[in-house]
Amino acid sequence: MSRQISLQELCSGIPDPLPDLKTRDEMVPHAPYRNHDLTKHQIEVAIRNALRYFPPKYHQTLSKEFHDELEKYGHIYMYRLIPDIEMKAYPIDEYPCKSKHAAAIMHMIMNNLDHRVAQFPHELVTYGGNGQVFSNWAQFRLTMKYLSEMTDEQTLVMCSGHPQGLYPSTKNSPRAVISNGMVIPNYSSTNDYNRMFAMGVSMYGQMTAGSFCYIGPQGIVHGTTITVLNAGRKYLGVDDMRGKIFVTSGLGGMSGAQAKAAVIAGCVGVIAEVDETALNKRHKQGWLMEKTSDLDELLDMIKKARNLKQAISIGYHGNVVDVWEKLVKEYKNTGELHADLGSDQTSLHNPFNGGYYPVGLSFSEANKLMQDDPQKFKTLVQESLVRHVAAINVLSDGGMHFWDYGNAFLLEAKMAGADILKKGATVDASSTTDFRYPSYVQHIMGDIFSLGFGPFRWVCTSAMATDLAETDCLAAEVISNLMKTETVTEAAKQQYADNIKWIKEAGDHKLVVGSQARILYSDQQGRVAIARAFNQAVKNGRISAPVVISRDHHDVSGTDSPFRETSNIYDGSAFCADMAVQNCIGDSFRGATWVALHNGGGVGWGEVINGGFGMVLDGSDEAEERAKMMLNWDVNNGVTRRAWSGNQHAKETIEKAMRDDPRLKVTVPYDVDL
Repeated sequence: MSRQISLQELCSGIPDPLPDLKTRDEMVPHAPYRNHDLTKHQIEVAIRNALRYFPPKYHQTLSKEFHDELEKYGHIYMYRLIPDIEMKAYPIDEYPCKSKHAAAIMHMIMNNLDHRVAQFPHELVTYGGNGQVFSNWAQFRLTMKYLSEMTDEQTLVMCSGHPQGLYPSTKNSPRAVISNGMVIPNYSSTNDYNRMFAMGVSMYGQMTAGSFCYIGPQGIVHGTTITVLNAGRKYLGVDDMRGKIFVTSGLGGMSGAQAKAAVIAGCVGVIAEVDETALNKRHKQGWLMEKTSDLDELLDMIKKARNLKQAISIGYHGNVVDVWEKLVKEYKNTGELHADLGSDQTSLHNPFNGGYYPVGLSFSEANKLMQDDPQKFKTLVQESLVRHVAAINVLSDGGMHFWDYGNAFLLEAKMAGADILKKGATVDASSTTDFRYPSYVQHIMGDIFSLGFGPFRWVCTSAMATDLAETDCLAAEVISNLMKTETVTEAAKQQYADNIKWIKEAGDHKLVVGSQARILYSDQQGRVAIARAFNQAVKNGRISAPVVISRDHHDVSGTDSPFRETSNIYDGSAFCADMAVQNCIGDSFRGATWVALHNGGGVGWGEVINGGFGMVLDGSDEAEERAKMMLNWDVNNGVTRRAWSGNQHAKETIEKAMRDDPRLKVTVPYDVDL
């Protein structure tokens, strides 16, 4: 076993001499082969690009090594540079640094690559099948070095994983500015991505992978819980989800949250997963309660759980198409519908590179076919999608309610030729209103965003569970106090009530995987009040170290995505990306510690522009002022855009915000009755 290095050694940059060449550790889950179709010349360029990180004395040795990686794995990851250290979010005081804000960023980066958190840690993939933190390990090593050397008058510029360098700035400037996958629009196809990623010049950062803000599957547990609860209210007319069955797929990075969310919501969660390693990981963590690989046994387990009205998560090791078709067979034979709600969280933004697996093949068989015959694999994926949708259609006609969970299910099913469009819609349909099923934002989460509520997050950089418990208490106290004021609208009170219940029970649900982090859906008023309370608690020692506040890019203002976050924008601007770009720019000069802007995330490369931020609350007066200024903008920007598109909830929310702050003046639309 290799000697474990220290954080000081980790932050010293690319080692010289180089560490010994490593063989791939097969005990660690690995990303599938990345298809790219590079020409001979492009392969040579890709290798030269990778060699730029190293002195010429190593080029002869590394050129062959990098050629082999590109040939075997479809990408140059530089496995030789994987550090011999336990990858986790260490307490902030343990990082060598000149800036505590830079140390907080290092804390967040290492959490994204924690083996308990990351989907494919050795390929630097946090979640979503291809959501990269960096493109290769040289970039990781250099970034950690820059952050350890940075002062509070420098800014680190990151371009698709590549640390471009430290530039002079001011104390009030962001410590890091990140962009991922920002390419010329006409060159944003899947083939373009495959080529540019293989050449090491661009990267798919998903949402919070490349912005260093992922907090483990907990990050989506709360949103999934809210989605399932509100789907029950909207579609089934119930607040009590006991005995209701929610069928879906995916137990990987983000989708792994579904099992836990179903139990918190109180229903029977049935989740299929083709990768046995991912399924067992969630089972071992306690997020997945029961598992089986037998369809007959699965159906018996569903019936038993429904009759007992259990809150339970059941994992099926196998293809979700088999599950849906089994439920159809049972429905046709008995007339009994064993699915009340349905969705899908496979990584269909990346359908032909491991995001979706065809029915009829084992996981290993599919991975081999993906590499050996990509076109055949693509054909089988699309045939599976046709069957997938056909089964859902039968159950939907029988009374089940299905929604697209923002993973490009509708788009890819349409391109596969599935019966997914409404009658009368043409095959070139480009609006979510043309599909048989809604995006979850359209029907379930859209009004929540329009009220200004979204996934607010925080991380205790002390890495202490006691600090996290303290923040839970503070957040519950702040929200409870806000509910008593006259400033909270009736429409917002239901959201506050759900969130108080969530935060009070969060500790009991054992949601932490990786860093000591929490998520809580909140609006502008709540986010500002919680941030101020945290900052004051750091100042007076109630919390022992700085707190990083952040959010998912999947939020009120952070993402322009016509098939997800902005799918309920009907004025023709759903395909415009001004909101996300403006949001990132506005956050950068209002006090964010770091900002990020990405092409791709959720529904895929070329289909979305999204951004996020991180902000360090260090107990200073300046931190409180930055939090107030930036969080007000970060929420109100999106509410304004949603109001202008005609959403009445958003219009009422932004009008209230203007009454609360006379400095805020936005253009509000007149009602048009023509």
